[in-house]
Amino acid sequence: MCGIVGYIGSGEATEYIFDGLKRLEYRGYDSAGIATITNGGIDRRRGEGKLVNLEKKLREQPLAGSVGIGHTRWATHGRPTEFNAHPHTDGSGKISVVHNGIIENYMPLKEELIEKGHRFVSQTDTEVLAHLIEDEFKDDLEAAVRAALKRVEGAYAIGVISTHDPDTLIAGRKSSPLILGLGDNENFIASDVPAILPHTRKIIYLDDEEIAVLTRSGATVKDLGGNTVDKKVETIEWNPVLAEKGGYDHFMLKEIFEQPQVIRNTIGGRTDEEHAKIYLEEMGLSVEDVKKLKHIYIVACGTAYYSGCVGKYMIEQLARVQVEVDFASEFRYRNPIVDESTLVIVISQSGETADTLAALREAKKRGARVIGIVNVKGSSIAREVDGVLYIHAGPEIGVASTKAYMAMLIALILIAIQFGRMRELVDVPEARRLIRELKRLPRLIERTLADVGNIQEIAETFFEARDFLYLGRGVNFPTAMEGALKLKEISYIHAEAYAAGEMKHGPIALIDRNMPVLCIATKSATYDKVLSNIQEVKAREGNVIALVTDGDEEILKFTRDVISVPETEEILSPIVNVVPMQLLAYYIALRRGSDVDQPRNLAKSVTVE
Repeated sequence: MCGIVGYIGSGEATEYIFDGLKRLEYRGYDSAGIATITNGGIDRRRGEGKLVNLEKKLREQPLAGSVGIGHTRWATHGRPTEFNAHPHTDGSGKISVVHNGIIENYMPLKEELIEKGHRFVSQTDTEVLAHLIEDEFKDDLEAAVRAALKRVEGAYAIGVISTHDPDTLIAGRKSSPLILGLGDNENFIASDVPAILPHTRKIIYLDDEEIAVLTRSGATVKDLGGNTVDKKVETIEWNPVLAEKGGYDHFMLKEIFEQPQVIRNTIGGRTDEEHAKIYLEEMGLSVEDVKKLKHIYIVACGTAYYSGCVGKYMIEQLARVQVEVDFASEFRYRNPIVDESTLVIVISQSGETADTLAALREAKKRGARVIGIVNVKGSSIAREVDGVLYIHAGPEIGVASTKAYMAMLIALILIAIQFGRMRELVDVPEARRLIRELKRLPRLIERTLADVGNIQEIAETFFEARDFLYLGRGVNFPTAMEGALKLKEISYIHAEAYAAGEMKHGPIALIDRNMPVLCIATKSATYDKVLSNIQEVKAREGNVIALVTDGDEEILKFTRDVISVPETEEILSPIVNVVPMQLLAYYIALRRGSDVDQPRNLAKSVTVE
């Protein structure tokens, strides 16, 4: 949510910053701007809407300077207008700030500053920060920033430039992600790795209540007390090419087609079929730890939450431990029953999701052991959990998650198998069979991806629908929820998912000839029950789209709109079944003319509450 890029070096700052902001478009935004130090002053260009509007202004009025900051804003305080766009300046015009997060006490600070004579021109909480730094300034910009940050409450990631110290770029963070990129006589700040990957892979992750002072020659990290902090320099392994479209029309489509390789990457060297073993030492859980477990919480938001719902079925079936799945935004406020016998699994692609991070901290405060399933190494969640399982999905640019969801499912089935083995409930033959089936999944998904023509035809039939129902049973009920979410996110069609057996308890009233109903009817223990549900839909003139196992002829009695997938173990079927639903959502959204990669009102990483 929102994007920050900053540059200090010998090149044209605007070129580096604008390129970085383009690489952060996936985070969601409604305005953008850049400020640089030039000719002894601060110069800005800002624009409402997409980056093309800012680009036009930069062509008409170029912005010179080798030190600068840029921002893509997703409105929290104040409407998405040019005067509310970042960067913001203080009253003197000598200090400029970009900011992600929310300053919770900005109103009393603003009133105090107004009484001192400060004049505000925007409705944002960020402008208060610029004026607060001005108010604290006494010939030392770094000290003024530290003093200002001590006074604010809430979340922030900031970049600051000033004509008071024109050869310095200052950054700081609390509860909102910010990284430093170290180059050759040039250095960067950014809110996410893809923004600076073309220029450096040497990264420092700032922790809460740390600031960084960057010059052209290096970076120094300090706490808010001014004490120097020793920081580890990480080397990012992602290839910058992975963050490009690679010939696909959209990042989302590219990422859907990357899923077979993502599965291979996530499984990696973590399985040993011959000895029926799963290797997840990074979680830090012994056999004794797992045997003592009485309760597991899986806590996440959005798509990650739905992966957790699948994980619940997997872990309960194989390890026979009670699992509860909770929205992170609810878990943190509802006084959950958690103690030393509880394991909490938090899931977040970015590792920076604000509610999930807060839930993690709440769980640890109550004595639970917490492990994380995350994609981004060095992220806040990865650093704070007791153990971490990286999913190795690589950078995911499309706002609607696809390959990260896939990798989360793989991580959860690996955990389920390992826990089952540790608790002596999964024997050697069963473990071998599951590992063997896991390794087949990339090939099965590649077969599914080869059938996009059929899915495009179905999308053409139903792209004008106003509503959709998604039905699933058992381990594929969460798959139906994820399918409905994808359709809502990128096509803006209202879609709801239900456990198929619940259809008679209300949703059946909605069904008529205008209602498409996607039924997950792949081979399972409840296949006959799902067929009955399909017949109930057809009896009310509903349009059925059936997701079935290859070779299913019975389903043709009820509908011709059929999507087939290869057969696999029922417990693994959500991993295959979600792919055609991702594709269906994509092609429906494409046919409706939606902005697939950057759907309205959504952000890739929700780093504020």
